[in-house]
Amino acid sequence: MDNQYNYYRPDEDRAPENNYYQEAPKPPKKNKKAPKKILAVAGLAVMFGVIGGLTFQGTSYVTGRLLGTNNKKTENSTSVSNTQLTTAKSTISSDVSDVVDSTIPSIVSITNMSVQQVQSFFGGTSQQESKSVGSGIIISQNDSELLIVTNNHVVDGSDTLTVTFNDETSVEAQIKGTDAARDLAVVAVPLENISSETMNNIKIATLGDSDELKVGEPAIAIGNALGYGQSVTTGIISATGRTIEGFDGSYIQTDAAINPGNSGGALLNANGEVIGINSAKINNSAVEGMGYAIPVSDVSDIITNLMNKETRTRVAESERGYLGIKGYDVNSESAQMYNMPIGVYVSEIIAGGGADNAGLAKGSIITEIDGSAVNNMETLKNQLSYYKIGEKVTVKVQVPGNNGDYTEKEYTITLGENS
Repeated sequence: MDNQYNYYRPDEDRAPENNYYQEAPKPPKKNKKAPKKILAVAGLAVMFGVIGGLTFQGTSYVTGRLLGTNNKKTENSTSVSNTQLTTAKSTISSDVSDVVDSTIPSIVSITNMSVQQVQSFFGGTSQQESKSVGSGIIISQNDSELLIVTNNHVVDGSDTLTVTFNDETSVEAQIKGTDAARDLAVVAVPLENISSETMNNIKIATLGDSDELKVGEPAIAIGNALGYGQSVTTGIISATGRTIEGFDGSYIQTDAAINPGNSGGALLNANGEVIGINSAKINNSAVEGMGYAIPVSDVSDIITNLMNKETRTRVAESERGYLGIKGYDVNSESAQMYNMPIGVYVSEIIAGGGADNAGLAKGSIITEIDGSAVNNMETLKNQLSYYKIGEKVTVKVQVPGNNGDYTEKEYTITLGENS
C-alpha cells in the first residue's frame, strides 16, 4: 500500500506533487536605507533636547539673577541620610533606700486604746475597748521628754497611748498638746522610760522647707500603713496649696499612697527632710493617686507652741473641771452660711459657774482653750478632761458686734464642778 503521507524535505529542490503541500513564503527583502533614516531622526531629537536644555538653564539662570535665588551655595545641600537623633546616655535611679535608711529611725507607730460607751440592742449601755493605729515623727527632745508630732485624730479620745520605735520597743506616751483645727498633736515620752539601746537606734527628724516645693519633684511617704508596721511608698508632689472643704489651711497633694495608719507619718523630699505630715483622714476613697499632707512650714509655729505646753494626763471623771456653759458646734458649713467663726457657740451660761463668774456672755463662740484650737464641742470636752476642778484655763472667744462682725476676747476661767 502506497504511503499517503508526504514530508517536506528542505534539501529537495522541488516540492512533491501532492495536495498537502504549500510553498513556504519567501522572507521580505531588507531595506538598506531604514537605519540611515532612524539615525537621522535620533540625531535631530538629541539636538533639539540639547538646545531645549540649554535654553531652560539659561532662562533659569537669568530668572535667578533677577529674583536673587541663585545666592545659596550648592555645597550647603546635604543628604538626609546623614541625619541622626540626639540621644542621652544618662539614666535616672528611683532607688530611695539610702533616704529611707537614714530617716526611718525617726518615724514611730502610735496605738490609741480608748474605752467607749456602747448602747446595746435592749437599750442598756456597756463599755467597749477600741483600738486605732497611726504614725508619728520624732521632732525634738527636752531635758525629760522625747517629743513626737502626729495628727490630732490619731490621739483623740485616747485612754492609753503606746509609741513603738523602729527597734520594735514600745513605751507609753502622754499628750502634750493638740490643735484640732489643723489636725495636729504633740505627744511626749519620758526619757527615763526609754532604754539607752533604743535611744541609740532612733533619731530626730530634720524638717525641710515646704514653701520651696515644686510640682513634679519626688516625694516619699513613711508610716504605719494599716497597722502592719513601717512601710514606704513613693511618688511625686502632685500639687501644692490645695484647700479641702471641711479642713483648715492648705495641703500638699501627692500620688504617693497614703493609707489608714499612715496618718501622722512623714512626707519626705529627696534629701530625706520632712516636708509634710501625712493625713489619711482627708483622703477620698472615690479617687486614686491623691494623698494629702500638712505642710510643715505652715504649721511650725503651732508645733512649737504644742511642744512647749505642760504635759498633762487625763484625770478621773469625778475630778474634772467644767466651764459652766451649754453650747453646740459651729462647723464649716454653718460658719459659711451664717458668717460665723468655727468653734463652740455658747447657747447658755450656767449661773454661778466658772464662765458666769468670769463674765463670758451668751452668744460668744469659743475658739481656743489654753493655746489649743477648739472646733467643736467634742474637742472642748476632750481638752477639759485634762484639768481638775479649781484649775484655771485661758479661753479665747469671738464676741458678735451690732454690725455682724466678731471681736476676739480672752477670759481666764476657774473651772467648777459639773452641775
